[in-house]
Amino acid sequence: MARMRKGQLPTKTCPICGRPFEWRKKWARDWERVIYCSERCQREARRRRVASTSAQSS
Repeated sequence: MARMRKGQLPTKTCPICGRPFEWRKKWARDWERVIYCSERCQREARRRRVASTSAQSS
């Protein structure tokens, strides 16, 4: 099995902070489902979703 060099790792852009992030070994099984670069961005997305749904229902 050939090792991937750091420059060859797949990347995505976080929709919350806009920063690019690279594949991590712990995401190997779920890379297609990974959306956010960090738990902080994931919490922020959840917070924005809750705020937008409560604003719509008012």
